[in-house]
Amino acid sequence: MKSRTMNPQVMKRFNYSTDQAIDKPFNWKQMLRLLAYMKPYRKGLLPLSIVSVIITTLIRLAIPILIGVYTLDRAIINKDGPLLVKMVALIAILYIVSYVVNVFRFKWMNQLGQKIIFDLRKHLFTHVQSLSNRFFDQRSAGSILVRIMNDINSLQDLFTNGVINLLMDSITLIGIIIILFTLSPQLTLAVLIIMPIMFFISTSLRKKIRRSWQEVRLVQSKLNSHLNESIQGIRVTQSFSQEKENMRFFDGVNYELFENWRKASQKNALFRPFVDITNALGTAVLLWYGAHLISANQMDIGVFVSFAFYLGMFWEPISRLGQLYNQLLIGMASSERIFEFLDEKPNISEKQDAIDLPEAKGKIVFEDVEFSYDQKRKALKGISLKMEAGQRVALVGHTGSGKTTIANLISRFYDCTAGKVLIDGYDIRDLSLYSLRRNISIVLQDTFIFSGTILENIRFGNPSATDEEVMAAAKAVGAEDFIMRLPKGYQTEVEERGNILSVGERQLLSFSRALLADPKIIILDEATASIDTETEVKIQTALKQLLKNRTSIIIAHRLSTIRDCDMIYVMEQGTIKEQGNHEQLMAQEGHYYHLIQAQYQLQGA
Repeated sequence: MKSRTMNPQVMKRFNYSTDQAIDKPFNWKQMLRLLAYMKPYRKGLLPLSIVSVIITTLIRLAIPILIGVYTLDRAIINKDGPLLVKMVALIAILYIVSYVVNVFRFKWMNQLGQKIIFDLRKHLFTHVQSLSNRFFDQRSAGSILVRIMNDINSLQDLFTNGVINLLMDSITLIGIIIILFTLSPQLTLAVLIIMPIMFFISTSLRKKIRRSWQEVRLVQSKLNSHLNESIQGIRVTQSFSQEKENMRFFDGVNYELFENWRKASQKNALFRPFVDITNALGTAVLLWYGAHLISANQMDIGVFVSFAFYLGMFWEPISRLGQLYNQLLIGMASSERIFEFLDEKPNISEKQDAIDLPEAKGKIVFEDVEFSYDQKRKALKGISLKMEAGQRVALVGHTGSGKTTIANLISRFYDCTAGKVLIDGYDIRDLSLYSLRRNISIVLQDTFIFSGTILENIRFGNPSATDEEVMAAAKAVGAEDFIMRLPKGYQTEVEERGNILSVGERQLLSFSRALLADPKIIILDEATASIDTETEVKIQTALKQLLKNRTSIIIAHRLSTIRDCDMIYVMEQGTIKEQGNHEQLMAQEGHYYHLIQAQYQLQGA
């Protein structure tokens, strides 16, 4: 296969992966932390699986003795017919019991593994949802998806087979060693003298194998990130005719993943041949030294046969333990990445004694608030403002002036670095997040539409709402007209992001969703920026219903949206330059006046 090379500029363009290799020694404490997910099943599936493993292992250990010592040496050589019949019957019964127990063992082990994977994925997803916006600012959606799906999937074999097989193979190995020394100490020592070679080889491979699987996970994360952004940004890619450049990058990362997987698999595959070589050497020693002991009358043939059985069984758990260790290395690489997310603490967290916001009125006060996204440049500089309950407030200013930051602080997506934000006299840091955010609804310029029906998308604002309440909310904002024109009305299925709907229709759905939530505070962040003139008439009518008796913060440039506001704050570089209503600000002929004049000129053009 030809080597792929990537344009450095292309690499720079798509260099959005924040994942890094975690280079640590094998951490058994972390592995025990992973195995702790088995605790909920210690009174059910786990003990059943362990008991079934012990039964099948004891049967496997018993059969070679029954065949070699009792059947061959005592029944066949001594021509003891009744004993031979008993041994054959006993061995047959043991095989049947082993078969039945194994059927249940596989069933219980698979159920145990799947339940643990279910719990782990649920825990990780729940935790990720609790993390703050800053966490998502620093990571692509694709890299997060890899942790929740690929990394957890890679643990499936470990929990389904690996952990229980570790117990089975350990018991088998210890039992075989004890039996071998019981049968013939000198032959056992002769055969096991090659074990140090096996130990040395396996030890030298461990670090290389683990590092290789980490590299595979990192490239998988990069590939998933690229796929996620490529699919979401396909219109931009096509509009700029960048399909070839996009494909060139994908081809490079895809090949990089192939190469890393191939190298990791090769290193994994090295272990089994060494086991086979060791097995061959052990068998050669068995035949040579065993023949010597038999010819010297120091060993019976039946004992030799049993010894040969056990020696054949000895290398099997050795090989499986080697494969299991490789599974542990893969699991370690994945668990490190999973626990890295689980150990992330939300930047926004509740106090232990957080209180629920009583029936909200909607009064908002900023007291000398400062904020920085990166601890370097201040997005807000000493902001003090007051929004009375039920008041309609507009925030205007150029891009980057701090308007959206104010909205983010009110919803407590971020915490101010100085000063405080009060709602109804309560510092929002003293309130529970649920009680705070259930009283706030945000309508963004880019409305997110979930996969599902129109009805389900509106109900997202209030999951307990009835169908009649959903339809009433849609009707109130004027969304029902276009909904009823859809093939199945409210039951029409829309895909992710609602591509079958126009921008205006998606925005009307977001208004319906916000109205259904019935908040005391509503934030419109450029919510009417992409609306056409005809739809804007409907929106203005809907706003009267939506904003009635609610504190509303409107971030907008359109005069039609802000001129009727009770208070307008003009923002510039994180400070408030002017404040007042439309008439007052126009009379000052300052920043606001010039913004409006520029808008008039643009509309006239």
